[in-house]
Amino acid sequence: MASVFAEFRVLIAPGLHNSGPDHWQSRWQRLFPAFERVQQDDWEVPDLARWSARVDALRQRDTRPTLIVGHSFGALATVHSLARDPVGVAGVLLVAPADPDKFNVAAQLPQQALPVPSIMVGSTNDPWMAAPRAAQWARRWDSRFINGGPLGHINAESGLGDWPEGLETLYFLAEQAHNGVLSA
Repeated sequence: MASVFAEFRVLIAPGLHNSGPDHWQSRWQRLFPAFERVQQDDWEVPDLARWSARVDALRQRDTRPTLIVGHSFGALATVHSLARDPVGVAGVLLVAPADPDKFNVAAQLPQQALPVPSIMVGSTNDPWMAAPRAAQWARRWDSRFINGGPLGHINAESGLGDWPEGLETLYFLAEQAHNGVLSA
């Protein structure tokens, strides 16, 4: 698995409050020390323009093909960043994205297919965006949608540990991006 990840730069884009030590995003960074985290100036204030600008800035520091793993509001910041400039991004994994309407940012997000391969994982009991709504956004963005079942917000409270199913999904995305064959 690590060999296909070596072909890409992997950026982790956490949501509100960052991802604590028990969150699968933080655990993935311990498993794969080369994975980089997008750091926000203020993790408590979801500001789409500022958060996506941080994604942009980190993306521009390296020319390797990049995979981005966005969670919650970090997923929205990732999509916003891609809509402005997809250069260098090989694919995105959007996990439990926050409902754009809850943050009044739906109008700022693309209403058409994302310009890169994408996979979205949603949960049937996510308090931030129910699976049917997540599936609707996935269709809009031409993202492959995976219904993860009752996983809550797919965070530390979900008790997923290293979340091996998520790693397998990221591995699949990396393979498909490498081969240029991912489709919704």
